[in-house]
Amino acid sequence: MVVRVRVRNAETGATVDMELEMENTVEEIIEGVSAYWEKDPGAYVIRKGRRLLRGQQKVQELEIQANEELELIPDPEGGNR
Repeated sequence: MVVRVRVRNAETGATVDMELEMENTVEEIIEGVSAYWEKDPGAYVIRKGRRLLRGQQKVQELEIQANEELELIPDPEGGNR
């Protein structure tokens, strides 16, 4: 099953639509949008509402809904800048 989401870049407000498989991890989402926006994936996390999503969590576990908006934000803990 595929779920379509929109990811917003918190720094610029730009968005990109993605199709995610239930087995995709948060890390894969971060890598995909980081490559699209030419950013260092180690310096960012994904936020769903008020919750930070990290690493090996899968789309299926996170109960991401179709057309939901996720947000790419700088890692509040510093990351690999």
